[in-house]
Amino acid sequence: MKLKVFSTIILSLTKACYAWPHDLHAWHPALPTDSRSPCPGLNVLANHGWLPRSGKNIDISMFRSAIKGAYNYAPTALDFAFNQALDFNLTTTGNISTINLADLARHDEIEFDGSLSRNDIYFGDNLHFDPVVWGTVAKHLKLYETLGEEKNNYVTVEMAAKARAARVAEAKRVNPSFNASANEMSGSPGTTGLYLLTMWDDNFGAAPKAWVRAFFGMESF
Repeated sequence: MKLKVFSTIILSLTKACYAWPHDLHAWHPALPTDSRSPCPGLNVLANHGWLPRSGKNIDISMFRSAIKGAYNYAPTALDFAFNQALDFNLTTTGNISTINLADLARHDEIEFDGSLSRNDIYFGDNLHFDPVVWGTVAKHLKLYETLGEEKNNYVTVEMAAKARAARVAEAKRVNPSFNASANEMSGSPGTTGLYLLTMWDDNFGAAPKAWVRAFFGMESF
């Protein structure tokens, strides 16, 4: 079921320019006044209207509904992440029970060095999609090498793990203030596992490269 739900999301991404106005979950790019996070998975939810498209004033009930509706996870499966944001007092909404997506960018609370699609805060911007950082990760994932055997259209656990390790090693090399905190050490493999699980094709035992490209690419616009 999760495969079918996420397939619908990706299909709407590819047809974004032709979406009907009444399509509740059609993809729309964020407006300049909208709030977005360093997390592609949350931005996808806002870009498709599963969360408020503004990305602002999100409460736990909205979060649970979006997680269930878009990704077909148990509604409370990611409560820990939302509760972390509240526990760390990241909210800037004026309401201790709600968050704006951009609140999650505060460094080394939930966000950490070595992101797959964002640069480190040392370089000035850990919030917005960085095409150079993601381009390097995509190269390690061989996302655009899809000719030949069917397996070349998928990202395996081994490929994802190697790409993550390469990204972290590069971040450590170029960032003199790289913070290999407990948060980074647990969060980095966790985010890799989460995007694979979200897009996992049970029939092939891997994640389709086309879905990974859309998930990390289209969400930034």
